Amino acid sequence: MSFFPGNDPTLGNSAEVDAIEQLIIPRTSDIGSMEVRRALPSARRRLVGPFIFFDRMGPALLRAGQAMEVRPHPHIGLSTVTYLFDGQIKHRDSLGVEMVIEPGDVNLMTAGRGIVHSERSPENLAGKEHSISGLQTWLALPDGMEEIDPKFSHIDRGEMPQFEASGVNGRLIIGNMEGMRSPVNLPTETLYLDIRLQPGATFQMKPEWEERAVYVLEGGVTAGGTWYEPDQLLVLKAGVPVEFTAGREATHLMFFGGDAMDSQRYIWWNFVSSSKERIEQAKEEWRTGKFDIVPGDEEDFIPLPEG
Repeated sequence: MSFFPGNDPTLGNSAEVDAIEQLIIPRTSDIGSMEVRRALPSARRRLVGPFIFFDRMGPALLRAGQAMEVRPHPHIGLSTVTYLFDGQIKHRDSLGVEMVIEPGDVNLMTAGRGIVHSERSPENLAGKEHSISGLQTWLALPDGMEEIDPKFSHIDRGEMPQFEASGVNGRLIIGNMEGMRSPVNLPTETLYLDIRLQPGATFQMKPEWEERAVYVLEGGVTAGGTWYEPDQLLVLKAGVPVEFTAGREATHLMFFGGDAMDSQRYIWWNFVSSSKERIEQAKEEWRTGKFDIVPGDEEDFIPLPEG
């Protein structure tokens, strides 16, 4: 894992210092058919609230014959949230769930004591040129819930609260805000918010959540007197309202955060736990084939990484 350093708020500039705690530039990986930018975890920041993993998928154009092919792999101790802006992904898991997610929908998969899933381009796109763009985030499960039974839920985009005001268009993906509540159920106070700003529009992020961050997807914003570009993650200072003003282009932002975890979390490959011993156990269970299989996707899997 690597970190490409950016400019921290300038010492002595109280507006910047009050607004932004950290600036993180994601590392970029090529997974064959598309690029993925990983903002969390980074060398400088492990979590924001329960969010322990933040991946920006694409945007990418997959040529005819190309496809997203994430083979079956395991998880423990977390919930995965998949949210698309473009394209389709077919999810299969060891509970027997088979679901195609489309833009604006949410796939929420809670691993708990253990689940296996695959993510692939749907069969109807085989041999066709198609695009993919979205986010996948992982949320660490709280103390006392790391070993719950695995489960999966799919929430249609039409079920999520939406709002418009003064050049701002938003969708509340997870949590509650200004009297609105998302139907996505998680065991911790969590915020996940999709915001689009027209050129010159301003949105204020209130300090209601213990830890907060924003990822700039498109366009650019001024916050705390500083201009921020796409594919930058800004961790906001606690307890301070922060205003974001779009530049001359339409701007797309994702806000997220929530309560800080009560105890430390460790992450190794696809495993998250408050216990290093539990991660070692999960490694051995995957190595020896003790996880459940994915019906309809039994023939392939991702081996345990070496080291």
